[in-house]
Amino acid sequence: MGHCMKKKHLQVEKDNQLFKEICSKINQELVFDTSAKNEIAVFLVIKFLVYFSLMVVTYSLLFTIQNPILFLICFVSYGFLSLLFAFNFSHDFSHNTVFKSKTLNNFCFTAIYTLVGAHAAAWKKRHVHSHHFAPNVAGYDSDLEISRLIRVTPESKWYSFHRFQYIYAPFAYTSYSLFWIFVKDFVIFFSKNTNQDIDNKFTYHLTFWFQKSFYLIYILVLPLLFSSFSGQNYWIVFVGFLLMHGCQSLFLLFTFFMTHHVETTHYPTTDKDGYINYSWLMNQIKSSNDMHPFSESANFIFGGFNNHIAHHLFPNIHHIHYPKLNRILYKILEENEIYPNQTSYFGGIVSHLKLLKSRGEKS
Repeated sequence: MGHCMKKKHLQVEKDNQLFKEICSKINQELVFDTSAKNEIAVFLVIKFLVYFSLMVVTYSLLFTIQNPILFLICFVSYGFLSLLFAFNFSHDFSHNTVFKSKTLNNFCFTAIYTLVGAHAAAWKKRHVHSHHFAPNVAGYDSDLEISRLIRVTPESKWYSFHRFQYIYAPFAYTSYSLFWIFVKDFVIFFSKNTNQDIDNKFTYHLTFWFQKSFYLIYILVLPLLFSSFSGQNYWIVFVGFLLMHGCQSLFLLFTFFMTHHVETTHYPTTDKDGYINYSWLMNQIKSSNDMHPFSESANFIFGGFNNHIAHHLFPNIHHIHYPKLNRILYKILEENEIYPNQTSYFGGIVSHLKLLKSRGEKS
């Protein structure tokens, strides 16, 4: 699929040579020997234990806390931590960069997606086989198939309510994880195209129903039955569940959107035969946005999501390498007068809202 999609891009020999130079430099300067791998393994185990322990603590507190305000804070904290846990581990598992075994990577990826309620197989198929090969290209990038409430691509249909999208978007974003878990996944699951396109229908169906059932039981049913608010105050559990999703969704979407949808990101177009008017290299660079690309702290928190250009160019390299990789990448790009899109995290939120404001104006 990857080679097929690359053939749909404009073939620019200069860009092909530049990418070879980048790859060569990274192979020379980044250390991937046994000792480095052992250090990374220890670091990842520590990181896993930190995030997972915090999740276990906040989840356990849901069944012991009696103060409703603290209960709500714990619910939101658990949602936030589970999302960061997914950022830091599931993305790398989906690209097979943690273990040598693809089966083991996929099992861990599925397990983490189960904790956040999303159907792993459906997301992975869209992400790896669509978004990664032609980001921000309408007709190829499935991530652009957003609700018509939000207009980000210049060619998409304009509606009069888009004038106000920069105002209502943050409110609309708060419902996204609920929409993903209880609507979007089901629409994809029952679509004819999905059922025709999957290799092992039994496994696909089994994982779907298991993931949905497990999520509902552990995050909603168990607190309803066994928390301090299982009786007449059961509504507090529902408030906690909804508040968790609201905060989780806002953080999730702002983080996702600013990786590709800020003022300076590009939206390559296609000709009548579906050929993209950018080279593969420039499609990845110009349509992505980095946030604090050299920061070890940001990389630790976001699991490499903030280093999005590096991730698109090298999805097979674990995110732990990205700050060092970026120092090599940025140097070569700037020597060739190519300047990657870059914002701070909060600057990215502002830039995304400014993009929504400009896209909301009738062109």
